[in-house]
Amino acid sequence: MQEKNTTGLTDKDPLEPGLLQPYLDQFAPAIGKILEISRYTGGYSNLTYCLQTAEKAYVLRMPPVGAQIKTAHDMDREYRVLSMLKPLYAKIPSPLLFCDSPDVLGAPFYIMEKMNGIILRASRAPGMNIPAPVFRALSASFIDNLVALHALDIQSTGLIGLGKPEGYTTRQVTGWVKRYFTAETDTIPDINAVAQWLQEQQPLPQAPAFLHNDYKYDNLLLNPDNLTEITAVLDWEMATVGDPLMDLGASLAYWFEADEGEVFRHYNLSWLPGNFTRQELIGRYAEKSGRDLRDILFYYVFGLFKNAVIAQQIYHRWKQGHSSDARFGALLPMIQLLGRKAADTIQKRSL
Repeated sequence: MQEKNTTGLTDKDPLEPGLLQPYLDQFAPAIGKILEISRYTGGYSNLTYCLQTAEKAYVLRMPPVGAQIKTAHDMDREYRVLSMLKPLYAKIPSPLLFCDSPDVLGAPFYIMEKMNGIILRASRAPGMNIPAPVFRALSASFIDNLVALHALDIQSTGLIGLGKPEGYTTRQVTGWVKRYFTAETDTIPDINAVAQWLQEQQPLPQAPAFLHNDYKYDNLLLNPDNLTEITAVLDWEMATVGDPLMDLGASLAYWFEADEGEVFRHYNLSWLPGNFTRQELIGRYAEKSGRDLRDILFYYVFGLFKNAVIAQQIYHRWKQGHSSDARFGALLPMIQLLGRKAADTIQKRSL
C-alpha cells in the first residue's frame, strides 16, 4: 500500500523497474521481488523511492536529473557515511547496497533499510494539533541529539577521514559564495552584501566535530507513540567533519519563529506553540556541549545564506529546464526573503 507522503512513478522518474530488478536479482537477491515502487514527495534534493516487497520495504536514493553538485549528490560518499556511522550511532538506517554504475538507472544509487516512524512536515504538522508540551520536549530532544552527534570521537572512530577540519569555515564560506554566483539568475543586493560580510567576519574555529550539515525537523524520524523520541536521523548527504557551530547555525537557519511572518510557515514548523525559540536552542546547546557560542550570529547568518544558495541552485536547474516541478520555479521569492533576513540579522546584531 502506498504511503501518504509518496506518489506513484511517472514517465519523468529516472527509476526503471525493469532495469532495477535484474540488478537486484544478481547483486542483492535477499531483497526479493519488488512489487511496488513509489517516490517520496516534499524533498528538494536527492530523489528518494520506497521499494515494497512481499516481506518488507526498502529505500533507494539517487541524484536528481541534471544535478551537477557533486558534494550534495555523491551517493558513494553518503553510503560510506552511513556504513561508518552505523556502528557508532544507532539512529540511522542500515545501508545495504551501493551501485556506482550509471548503466542501471542512469546515475549511482544506494539502497538502505526502511525505518518506521513519523516525519513532521510543515504542510501537515499544524493540523495534527500537537500539544505545546510535546513540542517543548521535542525541541529539547532535537538539540540534545545534535549535541550527541557533535560529541562523537572523530579520531578513534575514523570519522575524521570524512573531511578536512582545518580551514573548514573558510572553505565553506568561499565555496558557497562561489556556488551562489555560479548559479545566479537575478541580482539580489541583500545576498551580495551578506556574501561580502561572511568573507570578512569569520570567527576563530571551534574544536572539530562530526557534522550532519542538514539537521532539521523534517530529517528526523519520530516514534509514533511518543513524538518527543527521535528514532532516526535521515539525509546524510552533506555529513562531514568541521566546526560544529556551522551545523548548529544551519539548524537555526531553518528555525523560524511565530512572529517572523506567515510566509516562512510553509517551510518549517518551529513556529508552532511549545517550540523553543532560537535563543533557547542556543542556550541549551551551550549548556549541554560546553562550547563557546559568542559568535553564533555569524553561523546563523551563514546558515541563512547557505539555504538561499541551495534554493538558488535548485531554481537555476529549473530555469535550465532540468525540472518541471512547479515548486522549484517558485523559489525566487524565498531566496530574496532569506537574503533580507540575513541582512537584517547583521544590521540588528541579533538572532
